[in-house]
Amino acid sequence: MYTLSRLTYLILVVLSLITSTSFIALASAQGVNENIFPIDSKPYGLTYGEWTVRWWQWALSIPQDNNPITDKTGKNCALNQEGPVWFLTGTTGGSVVRDCTIPAGKAILLTPLNIECSYAEFPALKTEKELRDCAKWPGASVEVTIDGSKIQDIQKYQTQSPIFNVVFPQKNLFGAPGGPTQAVSGGWWLLLKPLSPGKHTIHASGNVIDNPTTGTQSFATEVTYRLTVQ
Repeated sequence: MYTLSRLTYLILVVLSLITSTSFIALASAQGVNENIFPIDSKPYGLTYGEWTVRWWQWALSIPQDNNPITDKTGKNCALNQEGPVWFLTGTTGGSVVRDCTIPAGKAILLTPLNIECSYAEFPALKTEKELRDCAKWPGASVEVTIDGSKIQDIQKYQTQSPIFNVVFPQKNLFGAPGGPTQAVSGGWWLLLKPLSPGKHTIHASGNVIDNPTTGTQSFATEVTYRLTVQ
């Protein structure tokens, strides 16, 4: 009858422990992110980049006074929301807590840190390449937790949009001249599969040292959403 030597047995035990630990870590990471659409997928027929275009066209179409990005409480959370994906925003800087009710069955697009550059805001920019160079956050750090679980490997959710058309209203969020223009956006984006009915908490934060093109320095944003899905 074949028997294992003590050394062979110890080696197998160690390998088993390593394998089990790796599996648990992998399962944990996958479990945290399993409710997020993969970055290379096309949820509801659009790529991540195309959904970010929809997000910006929605956000930029709303005047500053009632824009969800400048909202301190969540009272404007439902403004102009339509379609299968619900949009959540960050801030123009600083920290806020927002209460928001979302219909059940809606996916959620959120961003811990993003940037948009248009010809209207930066008239010195003349080409798409210049817009793309502008729409970057060098030296940025981001973090998102959903119901207390931290999103793993969040850097893989960084993307830039296609160049897109947008119409700035008068008294818009960024003080740009009203009217049509073209823009490019960049940043970190998470498209969540619909959350279960009930209470949920999403916390997103991002900060950056500077952006040489726009002159932005030491920018930080933090938002906590206390969601009711019903």
